[in-house]
Amino acid sequence: MKTVRALERGLDVLLQVQARRAASLHEMHVALGLPKATLLRMLQTLGQKGLIWQRLADGAYLPHVDARARSQALTLEHVAEVASPWLKALSTRVSWPSVLAMPRLDHMEIVETNSPLFRLDSATLGPVGVKLSYIHTATGRAYLAACREEEREAIITRLRPRNPQEGSEADLRAILAETRVRGYAAREPLHPWPDRSRQLVLRDGRRSMAVPILLDGAPVASINITWPAKRGTDDAVMLRHLGALKHTAREIAMAIERAALAAEGRAPSGAIMAQFAAGTAKSVSPGENS
Repeated sequence: MKTVRALERGLDVLLQVQARRAASLHEMHVALGLPKATLLRMLQTLGQKGLIWQRLADGAYLPHVDARARSQALTLEHVAEVASPWLKALSTRVSWPSVLAMPRLDHMEIVETNSPLFRLDSATLGPVGVKLSYIHTATGRAYLAACREEEREAIITRLRPRNPQEGSEADLRAILAETRVRGYAAREPLHPWPDRSRQLVLRDGRRSMAVPILLDGAPVASINITWPAKRGTDDAVMLRHLGALKHTAREIAMAIERAALAAEGRAPSGAIMAQFAAGTAKSVSPGENS
C-alpha cells in the first residue's frame, strides 16, 4: 500500500519542531531539505490545526501544549509564578541571590529573580527579560548539559561561529559532559566562542553555580546562585549551598507538576510523587525559614 507523501513530509516537519522544542525556518530547511516556501505552507497548516505555534520574540516554531500536556504549565509567566515562592524561600537559606531562566532559541531568558530581597549591589541580578548565554553562564550550561541530545545539537548548531577554533567544540562538549557528571554547572572553565555574555562574564567579578529544573527527565528551566568572586570559591559555596539549590529545583519541578495536574482535575500519581520523594521528605514550605 502506498503512503501519502505529503502527509509524511508534514509529519516530518512536526517531528522536527517537537524534537528541537524550538526550530527556525532555516533550521528545518537544512534538516529536511524542503524548500522554504513549502515549509511555510506546512507550518501554517500545522499552526491552523493547533499543533504548533510561532513565537513572536524570535520567529521560532514551537510545539503546541494542550490541556492534556500541561496546558499552561510551561509558559514563562506560569513557571515564574509557581517558582517565585520557592525563590523567596531559598533567599532565607542562602546568602546570595538567584535567577530562574528558561530557554529561547539562542539564549536563556531570566523569568524571575530573588535579587531585590538582597541589599547587595555587588550581586544584583536581573532584571526579568535579561538574556543569558547558553555557553558562558552557569545557568545556560546547566540547561544545555541536561537537555536531550537532539535539542542540545540544535542549540550548539545555532551558536557555532563560522570559523570556530580548532578543538573548541570538543572542549564545549567536554564541559557539558563534566557538568552532567558533577551534577551542577559553573562558569568555569571559560570557553572561546563569542556571544552576548562572554565579555561580561570575564569582567563582572562574579561566580555562579546552577542546576536544571527537570520534568519527565528533561529540563524546562534552570536556577542559579551568584556571588561576588572575592567572597568565596566555587568549592566553598557549593559545599554550603548546593543542597539547598538542588532542593529548590526539585520543589519547583514538583510545584509545576502539581499545577499542571490540578488544571486537568487530577492528583499527582504515585510515580510522580516517588520521583521527588528524596527531595521532599524534608521539605521546607515557601513560608518557612530553615
